[in-house]
Amino acid sequence: MSNRKDNMRIDRIITRAGTIVLALVFQLVICFIQAVPQDQTDVIRGHWVMFDNNSDVLYKHMAGQAIDMLSKRAETVSAIRTPSDWKERQQFVESTLSRIMGPFPPKTPLNAKVERVIRKDGFRIEHVIYESQPGFFVTSSLFIPDKTPKNRKTPAVIYCSGHAEEGYRSKDYIHTIINLVKKGFIVFAFDPVGQGERLEYFDPATGKSAVGGPTREHSYPGAQAFISGSSQALHMVWDGIRAVDYLLERKEVDPERIGISGRSGGGTQSAYIAAFDKRILAAAPENYITNYTRLLQNRGPQDAEQNLFNIIEAGLDHPDFLIVRAPKPTMVITTSNDIFSIQGAIETEKELLEMYRSLGHEENFIRIEDDAGHSSTLKNREAMYAFFQKHLRNPGEPADEQVQLPSPEEMMVTPTGQLSTSLKSKTVFMLNRERSADLLAKTDELRKNSPGFYSSALASARKLSGYIDPSGDVKPVLTGRIAREGYTIEKYFLKGEGDYVIPYLLFIPEKAEGNYLIYLHPRGKAAESSPGGEIERFVRKGYIVMAPDIPGTGENRSETFKGDAWFNGVSHNLWYLSMLTGRSITGILAGDIARLAAVINPPGSKTRISGFARDEAGIVLLHAAAFTGAFEELILVDHLSSFSSIVLNRFYDHKYIPYTVPAALTAYDLPDLAVSLAPARLVITGMKDGNGERGDTESIRIAEETIKKGYLLKGAAEMLEITDELKYENLFQKKDSKR
Repeated sequence: MSNRKDNMRIDRIITRAGTIVLALVFQLVICFIQAVPQDQTDVIRGHWVMFDNNSDVLYKHMAGQAIDMLSKRAETVSAIRTPSDWKERQQFVESTLSRIMGPFPPKTPLNAKVERVIRKDGFRIEHVIYESQPGFFVTSSLFIPDKTPKNRKTPAVIYCSGHAEEGYRSKDYIHTIINLVKKGFIVFAFDPVGQGERLEYFDPATGKSAVGGPTREHSYPGAQAFISGSSQALHMVWDGIRAVDYLLERKEVDPERIGISGRSGGGTQSAYIAAFDKRILAAAPENYITNYTRLLQNRGPQDAEQNLFNIIEAGLDHPDFLIVRAPKPTMVITTSNDIFSIQGAIETEKELLEMYRSLGHEENFIRIEDDAGHSSTLKNREAMYAFFQKHLRNPGEPADEQVQLPSPEEMMVTPTGQLSTSLKSKTVFMLNRERSADLLAKTDELRKNSPGFYSSALASARKLSGYIDPSGDVKPVLTGRIAREGYTIEKYFLKGEGDYVIPYLLFIPEKAEGNYLIYLHPRGKAAESSPGGEIERFVRKGYIVMAPDIPGTGENRSETFKGDAWFNGVSHNLWYLSMLTGRSITGILAGDIARLAAVINPPGSKTRISGFARDEAGIVLLHAAAFTGAFEELILVDHLSSFSSIVLNRFYDHKYIPYTVPAALTAYDLPDLAVSLAPARLVITGMKDGNGERGDTESIRIAEETIKKGYLLKGAAEMLEITDELKYENLFQKKDSKR
């Protein structure tokens, strides 16, 4: 009994102690919350209802611009009535596609080799390796039925696989392929780069890709290709065009009866390849065709393979990949609950039917639909078999059969199961590095020999980045004021380029000297706004400091849209969206910095402005300073050495990608913008390469040398400082000497 009372007494003591501890913890939490400076420095959240939902502002703004462009295209197409008008549209689409995709590489010997032959019931599989470009190997398989018509060549279908790690060896794809073979078609299937036996980031230790699945295998090198003015799609489409070349080398194949199909990513490839290769008679892309308006309203741009440089700005949409083929036989295979909007497919169908009717070949276009998700269905497969049987003139029963699938071992093309370990094939990264090296060599020659190079580079940077000079007299809105020892903080927001606002803080010292500094941090205005933070260092020296949350940071951070090319918290897809419209995120943000600078220094004023930025935010500030000429001093900390350092290295830090400019390397690089600032004072400390590393790397050495030579050429060498680490006392000594 006494033990029980003792236990109860102990329980009461523990309960009482727990209550006290909880109370103390609660008080500590309250104190912590009260101490967090962001609660004081928030401008929008919780206070301004119309602007409280300020997330994903970049996506909404850029998608809105894209949809406006698409609406103009739709108006143009809807006004087409006559066959001659449609032919004119075709010519426009063909030339535009060639411009934004090309130029393709020259045709070189395929050096195709049959590695081995597998015999199955009623057909054989010839495993083939060909070179679509010198040293760039493609693994593929040719499925040939045993019974083919005598004295007559056989129709062939190229089958493009979607985003399956095993490529065309996926059970769904092989099932479809063998059904086509059983119906008397030769089928040629090849691995897209980054799939099957063509993993470009293959890790022998794990047997898998070091960067992730197929979409990442496409988007990782795809980002580098875009920066150099090329694309992932170019290489993938070229593989398909060379697949047609290989078929035409085979005596069994009828060159007048070639078709193409594929699902998902294979739908993308089949639509693109057929748009570029007129030798393809019949095309049946599956689970891909929609239109950009519905895609942007729904899921957003997909991986790098599916995006072409400035395609929306150029006036094109999904239907144009089919318009350019008309009146050749085309089937669009869709499902009602696909990830690619069915409404977009319906709207595309309407356009195509108008064209085919006008050309007198309505029977050559069809859209088939089944109620399903993003998948292959019995109804759709049988419709596809019937489509090819009709248009490739190979009649027969279109019923889908149950077939025995080859084993994984039977489907291996290379001895090791990977080109990287069997033939040491080139990769998209390697091809793009070669292209970029040529571009950089030409740019370097212009730096040395063209007196007007930096002016030309600056003009190109404005155009390629999609920068738009701010217009109108937009006034900031004051939302509050906070007093601190020796200075006050005023809270404002300002309308940005789009239908969003830019929250910012203005730190005003009691003894302000009229020197303004715009402070950018990748995490936004709150990152260094607390007492004792970095911003306060400048305030204590008399600077009036403006610290904004540009879109993508702080209260304007992206919270919802990610996309399928999501790397370490960074969305490549958001960057793709800017490129589709002929813009860049950096160009848009540079315009917003120009707006903020105009608040400080309106027309007619001569206020001196300095700029300070850390890490990737420095890319935006550098572009803004170069475009506006509003800054007399720029301090860039942990600054990226160059866009080329991303492109020339196999691996890179993803945080830089949203701040790069598509096709920049065709005209300029970051050091060129830095030189264009001269004679303004420029301080760069802790320069990093494309992988986010400091040190004595080649890209950092080249960037430093380029900037130093440029400043010397402009007679402003004394205004440039490039150091390993930031020393505040040196910054302030320079400022004090100006006083």
